[in-house]
Amino acid sequence: MNDKVIKHLEEIIKLRKKDMPKDSYVAKLFKKGKVKIANKLGEEAVEVVSAFLAESKNEILDESADLLFHLIILLEFNDLSIEDVFKVLEKRMKSD
Repeated sequence: MNDKVIKHLEEIIKLRKKDMPKDSYVAKLFKKGKVKIANKLGEEAVEVVSAFLAESKNEILDESADLLFHLIILLEFNDLSIEDVFKVLEKRMKSD
C-alpha cells in the first residue's frame, strides 16, 4: 500500500476542514455534518458491493477509492486517522 497517498489525502482533507473553502466538496460535507457524511459513506459502500456483484474490476477500484476517501472524511470529522485504524488492525493481528 502506498501510505504516502493516504497521508497526502489526509493532509488535504484536514486542510479543507480547517479552511472550509467555498468551492470544496470536502468542506461542504463537513458543513452538512455527521448524517450527510455517514450517508455518503454508506452510499459508497453499496456502490462497491454493486460493482463487486457486477464483476467489474475497474468499477470496483473506482468505487473503492471513493469509499476510502469518504472513510477518511468520516474519520477526520471525529479527529481520527487511518493510522488509528491500522493500530486496531495490528492489535487484532497480534491476538491471532
